[in-house]
Amino acid sequence: MAFLITEEHPLTPDLELLFQRHTADMHADTPPESIHMMDKGALAAPGIRFFVLREDGAALAMGAFKRIDAGHAEIKSMHVLVEARGRGLSKAMLDHLLAEARADGFARLSLETGVQPTFVAARALYARAGFVDCPPFEGYWDDPNSVFMTKILA
Repeated sequence: MAFLITEEHPLTPDLELLFQRHTADMHADTPPESIHMMDKGALAAPGIRFFVLREDGAALAMGAFKRIDAGHAEIKSMHVLVEARGRGLSKAMLDHLLAEARADGFARLSLETGVQPTFVAARALYARAGFVDCPPFEGYWDDPNSVFMTKILA
């Protein structure tokens, strides 16, 4: 598996398929009021680091984290194209986000994901990486369609 994860700009034209698929997945079975994804323009804001996993130049996965405060960041928009799943790319992206967040000095990394069956694999991935359930954080509310998870970075 020869792939490379680099920090990129979310408005790069060849990332359109990733964003289209991510948006479609988020809207597939989640009520609109419970969709908390950031669009590509929002991911270009200061305080957000955005990464792309490429294989032979093709963008197969993306992930980002957003600064909440000096010690806390949130994972945003993690997605792997369906045809590239089952190869460990989600774990590779998550490991990369964890390492970059640690390098940036964050002590805690949190996330919001869905309760729907679409998100079972994601929740399992996060749990295997040491994320545990937590209450809503920074701007979220107790949404019955959301699961909140956090990890202390050591």
